[in-house]
Amino acid sequence: MTGNSVPTIFSERRRVARSLRSARRLAASGDRASFLIEDMADDMIERLGFVCHTPARALIIGGCTAALAAFLRRDDAELIVDPTIDPAEPLADGPYDFIGVIGQLDAVNDLPGALIHLRNGLTPGGLAIASFVGGQSLPALRAAMMAAEPHRPAARLHPMVDARAAPSLLQRADWKDPVVDTHTLRVRYATLGRLVADLRDQGLGNALARPAAPLGKAALALALAAFEGMAEPDGRVTESFEIVTLTGRRSLAGT
Repeated sequence: MTGNSVPTIFSERRRVARSLRSARRLAASGDRASFLIEDMADDMIERLGFVCHTPARALIIGGCTAALAAFLRRDDAELIVDPTIDPAEPLADGPYDFIGVIGQLDAVNDLPGALIHLRNGLTPGGLAIASFVGGQSLPALRAAMMAAEPHRPAARLHPMVDARAAPSLLQRADWKDPVVDTHTLRVRYATLGRLVADLRDQGLGNALARPAAPLGKAALALALAAFEGMAEPDGRVTESFEIVTLTGRRSLAGT
């Protein structure tokens, strides 16, 4: 895709800012939420072990847990971790035997282009794994936001990738041996505020190019009431996170 044909839904500056803010929040306090990042990283370790892929040079775009870093640095392998890389641009300093992307593809304007650049950043036969929050996520938060502004709802949550579209995207990007998997994490919340804080902790804050103004007091009260109305008998609301994982290789011919 050319730059002129890709609609600008997300702000790259805001995407990078939320990633850096997440890293600072997680480093500052052990009480910050990290369950999504940990789940994606642990799944990445399991997949690498299953296919017996031991990269000599690896790149992680996004957050990286200590366990994933230790796994990738075995046998003195080189690991680069950079949450500021734009996946929708050609990758510098490549090629890499392995590229892992944790959480960033939910906020790129040109997802097909990003998948092509990831493939091009691999060595022949190299492996890429990208995990992000998918389109079936956050039904409770979406319902609360709709209740807050029932007549003229503003764009407050990102449009998310439908996992059913992912296989065709990988084929268009010419990933070899493409696999698309999904699984769901369910987390229970006592308050809407804690849910929003958990999203910010993990770099899932708003990265829209034209973000809506903050909710007013009346709208916020409606959102809080709607969220509380979804509570189960113990007073907690169950929220769902769909994790989409894309796995594939660059061909041995390097195409």
